[in-house]
Amino acid sequence: MKKITLFLAAAFLFGCNTQQKVVVAPGPDMEFRQLDTMVVTANKRQAGTETENYSLPVYHPSRKRENDLLHTRLNLRFDWEKEQVIGIAALTLTPYFYPSDKAVLDAKGFEFQKISMEGSEQPLHYTYDGEQVVVQLGRQYRKGEKYTLNISYTAMPSESGGSAAITSDKGLFFINPRGEDIDKPRQIWTQGETENNSRWFPTIDSPNERCTQEVYLTVDSSMQTLSNGLLISSTNNGDGTRTDYWKMDQPHAPYLFMLAIGKYAVVKEDWEGKPVWYYVEPEYEKDATAIFAHTKEMLSFFSDKLKVKYPWPKFAQVVVRDYVSGAMENTTCVVFGEPVQRHRRELIDDNNDQIVAHEMFHHWFGDLVTCESWANLTLNEGFANYSEYLWFEHQYGADEADYHLLNEWSGYLSAARGGIHPLIDFGYGDKEDMFDSHSYNKGGAILHMLRSYLGDDAFWAGLNLYLTENAYSSVEAHNLRLAFEAVSGEDLNWFFNQWYFSEGHPELNVTYGYDAAKEQVTVKVEQTQDPTQMPAIFELPVAIDLYLEDGKTERKEVRVRERVQTFTFDAKQEPRLVTFDAKRMLLAEVQDNKTESQLIYQFYHAPKFLDRYESLQRLQGSSSPQARKVMEDALSGPFWAIRGLAISTIDESAGENVRAQLRQMATGDPHSQVRTGAFEKLMELDDASASEEAKAAIGHDSSYAVIGSALQYLSLFDKPAALEYASLLEEEEIDGLLLAIGEIYVESENPRYLSFFEKHAGHIKGFSAIYFLDGYQQLATMSGLEATKAAASKLQALALDDTQLSWRRYAATRALNEMRKTYSDGQGNGKPEMAASLMEMIKTIRKKETNAQLQSYYDQMMPDIRP
Repeated sequence: MKKITLFLAAAFLFGCNTQQKVVVAPGPDMEFRQLDTMVVTANKRQAGTETENYSLPVYHPSRKRENDLLHTRLNLRFDWEKEQVIGIAALTLTPYFYPSDKAVLDAKGFEFQKISMEGSEQPLHYTYDGEQVVVQLGRQYRKGEKYTLNISYTAMPSESGGSAAITSDKGLFFINPRGEDIDKPRQIWTQGETENNSRWFPTIDSPNERCTQEVYLTVDSSMQTLSNGLLISSTNNGDGTRTDYWKMDQPHAPYLFMLAIGKYAVVKEDWEGKPVWYYVEPEYEKDATAIFAHTKEMLSFFSDKLKVKYPWPKFAQVVVRDYVSGAMENTTCVVFGEPVQRHRRELIDDNNDQIVAHEMFHHWFGDLVTCESWANLTLNEGFANYSEYLWFEHQYGADEADYHLLNEWSGYLSAARGGIHPLIDFGYGDKEDMFDSHSYNKGGAILHMLRSYLGDDAFWAGLNLYLTENAYSSVEAHNLRLAFEAVSGEDLNWFFNQWYFSEGHPELNVTYGYDAAKEQVTVKVEQTQDPTQMPAIFELPVAIDLYLEDGKTERKEVRVRERVQTFTFDAKQEPRLVTFDAKRMLLAEVQDNKTESQLIYQFYHAPKFLDRYESLQRLQGSSSPQARKVMEDALSGPFWAIRGLAISTIDESAGENVRAQLRQMATGDPHSQVRTGAFEKLMELDDASASEEAKAAIGHDSSYAVIGSALQYLSLFDKPAALEYASLLEEEEIDGLLLAIGEIYVESENPRYLSFFEKHAGHIKGFSAIYFLDGYQQLATMSGLEATKAAASKLQALALDDTQLSWRRYAATRALNEMRKTYSDGQGNGKPEMAASLMEMIKTIRKKETNAQLQSYYDQMMPDIRP
């Protein structure tokens, strides 16, 4: 995005009039999340595509256990030039139940030098199909009889696809292995989920397997290593290398094994005697405790709530380059992608609490207790998703947690429009498809409903029982149900059957009435979801609140269990307000028919954030004085998202009092997103009276987002000041600010600012490079032929420099092409010869480019430049 979006998906969740759905998800482009092995997408199982047949349905069972892997010992070296793993593995196994004379191991893309029984030099016979190796043991072994296989091998991780969640499944990744990219460190890291660790060591690569481990890593002495468990020793080999010995005494699933190797600053803390380490690039050493803020507090919070102390010997977090997912909960060692690695000041606008909590909670749900099959993935990811709510509730309060929940609902409901499937889905097309908004968002929302139904004490007691009874084992959804049933004494099949084993969610139409003659309130609930695609009737325990004339509130607990059901309650007078799902916990699309006066009353009197949010959203567009007063009062609301939404409702009719409040909020609101939103609204209103506030923000605000919006404000209403303040910010290496400054300089049409672009062209990152270098070429073209020639030469040099990031090289080539189009159209101060010269530059770039993806981009950009 070019600028910060203030209100996220939740700002779109309510309609504008008084008879709209309470929860209506935004378009698909609004939901983008990247948490551990996830980018949320829908599993596209479309309605109406089934044809009648009499074959068995697709069913993906848990992997049959023939041998039990007890221990893995790895001794690893790395050939960086060839991107190979040179390993010796010692695997200790025993037959799971039945006697066996063979072992079947996953090993994808290996070359084996030798496989033998430990203690024997005699090679064992084996067959290998490139995916699995079947080793003949030489005799039959019985359950409990252990044997150890020694395997010498070379692994060659290679691209083989991936998924929406994990963009490549190499398992082990060499980053900048030959040091060709001067902007990128040399690293090795792993990503095992789902079943990709068997690309760098032989194993039984299944979530229902687990073992202890030892790893010996021989690396260049200048590099740090990280693996599961504790670092037992580091041995200097006297040849410029060092061997680190990591040991993990507690069993865990093979997909959770990990390595990270690189030149890191390691910041060390401890929590209750256990190491807590942060691996970051040296530039970020001083920021490490801010990048991973609240880590120790989260360890205490989750341990206390679960009454199961963090069970592993350490907790480490490492940031890697070019990561193929968001983050991964490897036991004792969480891997994060580069986006979390920011300087302390950058974290003001967007901290890492959500993703840190998510990955940490996995150490109970996923690592200690692991889903036995990918069909049961939500037993890992649903819990990790819900940990985000739990942490926000604890640290920032119920409003923040409920705002987060609203976004989670939105993500699921938006994706569900593209297809639905059961939460526990044995019929998936590919196991990677399970990493979607069902397993994550819906899974977390269902836990929230279960917590609301059982009550906090039973909920947490149930989780404690589930964890303690199933520690160091694999589970399915029934294990969770049985734990909650044992604690609550209630049969919960009804809940699990409709939410875990069926698909979809309720769609409800709720209407309210009052019969004065009978002195009765009526609440009519109609379930309107498509019964051919999901249950015709969901059983829904909900609360209904009656707000009476005397100011008292009566809560009625009811159970919706019919397609159309009407509830009646005695009331001497018509209530001021009746709210269905008063706890605001139901995952549903609700057509809630409240009047304007009821929505106004709800804003001021109902206790939940979602009550106030619904009122604000649905009162938008109303011209009544009472509704407009709600909007104005919301500007002073205690929760930032309410103030932010109130800002978004302001239109051109706003009076000076509202505009004055906006100016005050632009510098005085405690939340940076609200301050940013205030400046953006002032720009939208074409209000030129906040120049002093913008200057103050640029000079004193700690948030880069606010500074960027203030700078944009000045560029609209005070151009001399914008140029002055832009020059003061030129040294800030923040992409968003550099883009804002660049826009101001382009608009000035002054060639003196070309040097600014040239200074930063080799450093701006990612997608921002495209906009930045496009601004450079625009200013150069405006500045005449000679300036264009000089800029074109610099852009070509950047595009030809294979040590530069691919995004930057592409951006430079694209900028050259934009220049060419300008001159081809007869614009500018040049001649047609300039367009031809630019074409030759682009052809040279295409000819020398070795990156296949960039070659494809260039060919699409200009088909006639193919060599």
